[in-house]
Amino acid sequence: MGRNTELAELAESIFGDTYDRDATGLDRAAWKACEESGLTALTAPDTGGTLDDAGVLLEAAGAWAARVPLAETDLLAGWLARAAGVEVPAGPLAAVALGPGVAAGSPGGTLTTAGTAVSGTLTRVPWGRSLAAVVVVEEGGPDGERVLVLDAATATVTEAANVAEEPRDDLTFAGATPLATGTAPAGAAAELGLRAALARSLLLAGAARGALARSIGYAGERVQFGRPIGKFQAVQQMLAEAGSEVAAAAAASAAAARTAQGAGFAAAETAFAVAAAKARCGEAATAVARIAHQVHGAIGFTREHDLRLVTTRLWAWRDEDGNDAHWNDRVGAAALDAGPDGLWPLVTGRP
Repeated sequence: MGRNTELAELAESIFGDTYDRDATGLDRAAWKACEESGLTALTAPDTGGTLDDAGVLLEAAGAWAARVPLAETDLLAGWLARAAGVEVPAGPLAAVALGPGVAAGSPGGTLTTAGTAVSGTLTRVPWGRSLAAVVVVEEGGPDGERVLVLDAATATVTEAANVAEEPRDDLTFAGATPLATGTAPAGAAAELGLRAALARSLLLAGAARGALARSIGYAGERVQFGRPIGKFQAVQQMLAEAGSEVAAAAAASAAAARTAQGAGFAAAETAFAVAAAKARCGEAATAVARIAHQVHGAIGFTREHDLRLVTTRLWAWRDEDGNDAHWNDRVGAAALDAGPDGLWPLVTGRP
């Protein structure tokens, strides 16, 4: 798939125009611009958007530290509602899977149902305080998995945040009536986990690119011993190392998106590609954040400098929707299951 340059330019213009390094919470101006441009439902069946397009959008969002739940609304909650045959609510959305298979760092919780009323708490819900609705799937049997659409306005919100100050709130429902209920195909909760990991990988690749760009710019401006620090070989070597990590993250996440687009999320090769991408992007996040702060020195750790916007997201996102260890375990398990004769086709997608 070729890169959608028009979409990239549109995304960069929206996030650049609404960029505010001092603000926190939902960026309503950026969200409105994304809604009006159709970016909040980019991969809906009637739009013609692909996972490759979503990758372009999310990379730009990561690079700009955009404060909008694009992945949560489109790739996760919107997809899940459509899979269950229910209407996708308007506004910012999030999706939550309930069950033992949920990866650490993902939203979760417990819900009970009495008649048509739902009670319980959903934990670490992205952007919970600003959502219109939450789409919940409960892991179930082979005949399908129950999906509930809950009105976020009926929840009691306990505010919290990740290290990047992005909302990760607990939503408590007491006798709430769902906006809609439906049944998604068996395996929907597992697919939601893969979709979340893919989305997080794409955001990580973008944030790593943003950290590298800021570091290169600063190295060209900061003068020490009569010349820019970017002229020193040691700094050049660090930036080259960061560049290789950014390239690896971009390649791994883009390959996972292409595999998912072509083979579907139920395919073994997609599960392998997404696991490899999330693990590799997490490793890149650690290296790039370290190098970026080394290049910037003490100023990069201050709240006044916008480097923190991308490096804190690198640290937060590498541990959300499954950390490096979780996805490396999945890579290893897939390799063992494939065996000596199946490993090459699994890695390359070729017989």
